[in-house]
Amino acid sequence: MILSSGTKRPKIHSSAYVAPTATISGEVTIGPESAILHGAVVTAEGAPVTIGAHTVVMENAVLKASGGSALTHPLSIGDRCIVGPGAYVVGATVGDGCFVASGAKIFNGAKLENGSGVALGAIVEVDERVAAPSDAGVKHLAKIFNLESGEDVRARAAETYAKFLRKAHAQDAMLEEHRNVKPPPRRRSGEEPPPTQATQVDKVVDVMMLELEEMEHRRQEAIRRQKGR
Repeated sequence: MILSSGTKRPKIHSSAYVAPTATISGEVTIGPESAILHGAVVTAEGAPVTIGAHTVVMENAVLKASGGSALTHPLSIGDRCIVGPGAYVVGATVGDGCFVASGAKIFNGAKLENGSGVALGAIVEVDERVAAPSDAGVKHLAKIFNLESGEDVRARAAETYAKFLRKAHAQDAMLEEHRNVKPPPRRRSGEEPPPTQATQVDKVVDVMMLELEEMEHRRQEAIRRQKGR
């Protein structure tokens, strides 16, 4: 879902992938060959949001910028980053090649230096600084994406994953909504059929009786003709 906010509207590069169930709202810029997955929310509320190139924002992550008349807290996510499922990032600066693990929370004014990482469920407080290098996600990313370990493994993993996602979702298409049909309730033994069913049976019986009466009438007419000869 792509939403404008007043005169502000998202700018999404044509090569980026945005899932149909993601929400992109307001002054949001998404760079080339990035991927925003299902359920993610990226919203600019009084300040801009910028997401770089080859960056992956995973399922149900929330990325926000905020601002008012006195203070503004823009959000910047660099190139070749991964923001994990359920992460919450607001008003922060995330450098290039960073990894934000699932469920991590990063608050206003925080800064992640290039190549740094935030561990699973970790909290980065207001105005806190995360220096590089750190071990968060390095071993897991190298193993998952079959990459050699190194200082830039997060960036390489992000670029590899973003490329895979764009290819995997290139053929996605919206289908008709699936609706489960509620089965009719089971009747107990000896229970009367529902009124609609009884009505339909009555109609069938009425038609059969009319046909039988017509047949009997024709038979009687034939008998009278035989007697009159």
